[in-house]
Amino acid sequence: MVEQNFAGNIIVNLANLPDFLRKPILKKRMMEFFSLSEPEKKEIINNALEAGPTIPFPNFSKLFKTWLEILATLAEEQREGLFFAYIDEIIHLPQKLIVFNLDGILEIYLQLDSEKKKIIAQTIKNIVDSLESEKRRRLLLVIPDNAKEHLNI
Repeated sequence: MVEQNFAGNIIVNLANLPDFLRKPILKKRMMEFFSLSEPEKKEIINNALEAGPTIPFPNFSKLFKTWLEILATLAEEQREGLFFAYIDEIIHLPQKLIVFNLDGILEIYLQLDSEKKKIIAQTIKNIVDSLESEKRRRLLLVIPDNAKEHLNI
């Protein structure tokens, strides 16, 4: 039986929407994430990590930038929860991150205004600093050096 990737399909569709539609829909979906059970959250993260590299980069970049902009407006606890879910999955299956255009993703992050970059970098730094040493080592192996430099990790 083939399992459908509904979350992945939603992500692909969101990437193709104009900005004025994408932002409120994505924010609503992100807020729904916090009410899901742990297995549902894990499934959403896995589906997003699978769908991301299949989206043409110009569309992905718009979606990812919107996602980062929304994340920067969330409460620290929510931001940490969402980033940690992705980081934890990447630690367990680093190949899921490797298939992304990591240089392009860093460029998208660098396009954010300085306050948003600072908020996001601090959240990621807090998470990385809180990881036990072997998990931190595994994560840092897949993050490009230039990204580590910009994120101060």
